[in-house]
Amino acid sequence: MKFFLVLFAFLLIELTAGADVIKIVSSLPRTGSANGQTTSMVNGIKMAIAEVGGKIGDYTIAYEDWDDASPERGQWDPALEAANAQHAVKDTDVMAYIGTYNSGAAKISMPILNQAGIVMVSPANTYPGLTKPGTGEANEPAVYRPSGKINYFRVVPADDIQGDVAATFAKETGFKKVFILDDRELYGKGVAGVFERVAKKLGMTVAGHEGIDAKAANFRSLVTKIKSTGADLVYFGGTTQSGAGQLAKDLVAGGAKVKIMMPDGCRETALIESAGQENLEGRAYVTFGGLPPSQLRGKGREFYEAYKKKYNAEPEAYAVYGYESGLVALTGIQRAGKKDREAIRAAVASLRDMDGALGKWSFDANGDTSVKVMVVEEIKNGQFVPVKIVGQ
Repeated sequence: MKFFLVLFAFLLIELTAGADVIKIVSSLPRTGSANGQTTSMVNGIKMAIAEVGGKIGDYTIAYEDWDDASPERGQWDPALEAANAQHAVKDTDVMAYIGTYNSGAAKISMPILNQAGIVMVSPANTYPGLTKPGTGEANEPAVYRPSGKINYFRVVPADDIQGDVAATFAKETGFKKVFILDDRELYGKGVAGVFERVAKKLGMTVAGHEGIDAKAANFRSLVTKIKSTGADLVYFGGTTQSGAGQLAKDLVAGGAKVKIMMPDGCRETALIESAGQENLEGRAYVTFGGLPPSQLRGKGREFYEAYKKKYNAEPEAYAVYGYESGLVALTGIQRAGKKDREAIRAAVASLRDMDGALGKWSFDANGDTSVKVMVVEEIKNGQFVPVKIVGQ
């Protein structure tokens, strides 16, 4: 019996692989509280593939949804992200890799995929140093490009834009003294650093900047310290998975007379579930690259309505970026016209005036999107509600 099961499994693999099959894979945290966000992104990818009927020319498009998170960490795991990238390299049917969600994970897979010439499209990475010289560490982004070619592209604006918008909004809103926290990870430290630099330039007082232990049971002692400084705003560079909800709860429980501002890594329903709606209403701001799903226009609006109809649910903020990443991969495959990693990479690199759900946009020479729209939102009645839209 076991022999026949193994044989059946082998035959299934053969049916989904071969010279006429092109695989698109995604590597996202599917385990842990980011699952709601990444499920929405995966749904978007599937919708893009469905629109071409799962075929481009004579090729069948096969999609595989890979997890880069582990139960032990509850979020992305470096070992799993490395394994996913290596698996993609060895599978000669894989022509496009959609990911990652976390910028720290991208640092691991980018050079692996670059050496193999596999196009990588991120729907969520925002750390500037992944693509922009002079914005990160001294060896960035060259260290991620051992082949010397650009194979990594992202459809979201980077944190040099987001951090600036957040600090400018804070100043314009009347906040005078900010206490900055970050989760000590690449993304969180990066966006917090940009916020701090701009806030100081604008004349705000930075009462302190500390890294938190994301695994801590609570942040009560830190709240006591924040209260003693007289800060009227806390800026947290991090994600829902690295303590944003607990921090928001502890600030309220500790009687801190502050509001909290968070970046796009917290723009998800899981934040409200983690923090509790009552601890965010009238107390929190969240920044995000792009328009809220309900305010997308043109093809974006069509995507929004189609998503709600298909899944009977509101899409999370990053769903449209999953969809757009799928469109990028499919467009690259279509323009290349053949099952060839280098041809597909080059086709994506040359994308200009892409007419997608995010409007008409292009990739620049570094693989960054020309989209610069940012939104600041607050939480009302358990929903994210726009306060200000910048860059339209």
